[in-house]
Amino acid sequence: MIYKEFQPDKLLNDFVKNYWWFDNSTTQQLDFTILPDGCFDLIISFDNYQQKEISLTGIWTKQVEVSIEPNRQLFGVRFKLLATDYILQQNISAFCDSEQTKENDFWQLDKISFADLEIATEKLNKIMLSILGSQKGIDSRKQNLFNLLYQTNGEQTVKQYSQQIFWTSRQINRYFKDRFGIPLKSYCKILKLFASFKHIRKGQLYPEQNYFDQSHFIKDLKKHTGNNPTELFENKNDRFLQLATMTEK
Repeated sequence: MIYKEFQPDKLLNDFVKNYWWFDNSTTQQLDFTILPDGCFDLIISFDNYQQKEISLTGIWTKQVEVSIEPNRQLFGVRFKLLATDYILQQNISAFCDSEQTKENDFWQLDKISFADLEIATEKLNKIMLSILGSQKGIDSRKQNLFNLLYQTNGEQTVKQYSQQIFWTSRQINRYFKDRFGIPLKSYCKILKLFASFKHIRKGQLYPEQNYFDQSHFIKDLKKHTGNNPTELFENKNDRFLQLATMTEK
């Protein structure tokens, strides 16, 4: 298999985490478990490099099992949540823990060649920058909230975030449920758990994130991933793709 990641234009940093490419060039089906990471993805699938389908995922609150057929390729845009309002311009709450199929001419992606991934990502940069350029402006409360969430890995309380951005907890939760289908508190748990994976990968089975105790951490981990820290650390057969491809930063 081949897995690659590409960084977006710096002007998209608040909206796009990265682009990614997965190529199952083997003759076997590959099975993986995808863990919740706090992002959502636009995924273009190919059979023998011919575009077949485009789908938009919601936020994953639990692990999802995926099977990638032989000679199947996938290209993804891994979005941060602010992209829902200013790039996708749609709610994704209706397909939390699932996905929505898009038309094959969405963003005219059917006219983009993915033979050269660097060129393809540049074209996607231009598409999204054009969409952003047509916006009247970005709500500073939303931008500040997401910046704080990512900087702190969701370790603060809803009240603490609310006080820092001058947006009431009730309004924030209404916004989260409307746009993403989950309350902010649940989203914070996902961010905290995902931040712990880099520690688990090194064998630190009680990560440095702000948990009351280890039993609390293990309970949350099993709820959202279906596994305990040891199972994630062992990662038999590279089952957990994000752990297998995670780079040190």
